[in-house]
Amino acid sequence: MHESDAGLLAPGRAGSPAEAATGDHAFLQALLDAEAALSRARSATGAAPSWAGEAVTAAADARRFDVREIALRARSGGNPVIPLVSALSSAVDESVRPFVHQGATSQDILDTAAMLVASRTLALVLGDLDRTAEALARLAAEHRDTPMPGRTLTQHAVPTAFGLKAAGWRSLVLDARDRLRAVRESLPAQLGGAAGTLAAFSADPGAPADPGAPVGIALVSAYARETGLAEPSLPWHTLRTPVADLAGALAFTAGALGKTAADVLVLSRTEIAEVAEGSGGGSSAMPHKANPVRATLIAAAARRAPGAAATLFASLAAEDERPAGAWHAEWEPLRDLLRLVGGAARDAVDLTEGLRVFPSAMDQHLGLTGGLIVSERLAAAAAARVGPARAREIVTEAARLARDSGRPLAETLAGQPAFAGLDLTELTDPAAWTGCAGPLTDRALERR
Repeated sequence: MHESDAGLLAPGRAGSPAEAATGDHAFLQALLDAEAALSRARSATGAAPSWAGEAVTAAADARRFDVREIALRARSGGNPVIPLVSALSSAVDESVRPFVHQGATSQDILDTAAMLVASRTLALVLGDLDRTAEALARLAAEHRDTPMPGRTLTQHAVPTAFGLKAAGWRSLVLDARDRLRAVRESLPAQLGGAAGTLAAFSADPGAPADPGAPVGIALVSAYARETGLAEPSLPWHTLRTPVADLAGALAFTAGALGKTAADVLVLSRTEIAEVAEGSGGGSSAMPHKANPVRATLIAAAARRAPGAAATLFASLAAEDERPAGAWHAEWEPLRDLLRLVGGAARDAVDLTEGLRVFPSAMDQHLGLTGGLIVSERLAAAAAARVGPARAREIVTEAARLARDSGRPLAETLAGQPAFAGLDLTELTDPAAWTGCAGPLTDRALERR
């Protein structure tokens, strides 16, 4: 007995709204919606009676069809539209059958369905990105002045503020949101006929005798309106800009969310523990563990998304007016991308809304190097007296002594003429050397 893909090996997308929006039944419904929209568009342009469009629309209910049977029958023709048209034709009255799929090619219907599925899924993703951005805005505002170690190449660099880090996460989420919004608004319907010339539609009953008359173009406009998708300027059977744009925006979104996840994974390590997920996941062997599962799953999606996007970009090089293989290669990676990003966006909401921040741990870590983390500040203070080059030499030598002896940096600098009269305790306070972290956070939070 056949079992559908229940997501056993895909906890990142299992149970997410995006999973349902991209499942086989959702795709089947989108294919039927594309067929119904074509019939209505033909009725709207006078190429078919009004009752034909109404009858096809009434029959285009995925619950009436066996998705597994259609999938198996798709092997003979290489795509599911061919058996679907046969099943849909059988589901309507004989008088309606001539108006099912009339003039279209399989790619018209499948491309349009893919854009419908993408549009519906992106609406869900965008909602989750908005929630994530709101949660990060709250974290950034709350921790605007919470100092923490800034880390570069895995090492303490200079102090920063957790609010600025959260504001940076939010900025990436908003970048992703804006890209997905723009792509969603531009997703086009597909209608070109056998080779993208719309020739079959110019032969409609009642159409002008001149084969160059734009009856087919009028039908494209009506079809786009019926689907709710954008009207394409040209059939895009082998002009795959819409798919490439969608792939790029989705891969960017996975990476943008992955940045937050990567930072949380580092900061939630046992020996760092500056943040923690609101409710970590358990271990099958170690009862004490509370794993950062949400961040882990987002990070996994961020690693997989570029590969799926690469396949879609590779399909840009498609031969002729309709390709063999390039188009077919898109279907599964596109669904994978939508599911990966949909699952990651769902997990990002949970991660950011429940993230726990531990300022005391951050403060403790600022003191781990005994003041070395503010060597930049000390060099700047001495430069005003002895010049930048000499100041750097003095602080570099003092830092070496501090590391070798385990003494605080302030002690190794004591007695240096370049620092005479200066308050070394104040100068080595990390919380006083976060630069413009606060104002930069404020500036970032102005973005909506």
